[in-house]
Amino acid sequence: MKKCILLLLATFVVSATLAQDLIVKTDSTRIEAVVHEISTEQVRYKRYARPDGPTYVLPVAQICYIRYSDGFIENYNRAKPQTAVAATTSESEADRIEEAKIEYPVVATPQPQPVLQPAPAVQQVAEDSGDMRFEVGQYYDYNGVRGIVCITNEEGTHGLIISLDEVMIEWSTFRKEELRKVGATDQHDGAKNMEAVADYIAKNNLTWDHFPAFKWCKEKGEGWYLPSIDEVLQLGNHFNGGNRMHNNRQARLRFNETLKEKGGERIDGKCFYFSSTEFDERFAQSAHMGMEAPYVYNDIPKYSKFLIRAFHKF
Repeated sequence: MKKCILLLLATFVVSATLAQDLIVKTDSTRIEAVVHEISTEQVRYKRYARPDGPTYVLPVAQICYIRYSDGFIENYNRAKPQTAVAATTSESEADRIEEAKIEYPVVATPQPQPVLQPAPAVQQVAEDSGDMRFEVGQYYDYNGVRGIVCITNEEGTHGLIISLDEVMIEWSTFRKEELRKVGATDQHDGAKNMEAVADYIAKNNLTWDHFPAFKWCKEKGEGWYLPSIDEVLQLGNHFNGGNRMHNNRQARLRFNETLKEKGGERIDGKCFYFSSTEFDERFAQSAHMGMEAPYVYNDIPKYSKFLIRAFHKF
């Protein structure tokens, strides 16, 4: 818990179809959407016109009703709507107005995740296992790469592992007038952000010491990298059982018992973890492993010390 003292600053479901839902807010703003998740506090959705775009988070208190694609209407707030917005503005103007009212950080949603399958608490993969299949929560030990499987494809043949250990460290060392954006903006693949940092170092006569979090991951060996924001989000989803909206203590225990068995450090659901995705010159995106939204913060200074885990593809 000591690691969380400095962390006082601060899921998604992939739709199989693109059926259009309509969200009507209490101020009469109309949003053509594909609703993904609903809780007692918020609704998570994508814009119908941008099914591969960012996921938005809207408090239930701001919603008058939702008309789903099958015609069913669910009322949330029966108060009389305020002056209509969409009726007096163009579609693009209405979009800008709606976007300006989103209170939570907007984060591009990862590509579809595989369904989490039950996995034994500890299962080691031998280096001569041949046609290998992996499960989330499984211990991975192959060709000198060791970690815990956190994401797999449906077949279990490819995915991502996390390092057994973690560290609290700065994203970069630049402060005040030295703040800079280095081009590590990929939200889906942290390996691409590692390449962007390496390119920036080479072009600006810098060293990896200027980017401590990236250096720590790099020094683990070939293929290790600081994960993107979407990869950290996916880790959080699987750590909580595949969906953050439902409490799955057993899934978290499976991760942490395997880590403990193999001499690693447990994942703390109350802590934030840096991603390799930068937000701007000063801030990098981070996400916590807990179950309460918003999961992503865009206002964590790069020069702050936050937890990181290294990722590796298999």
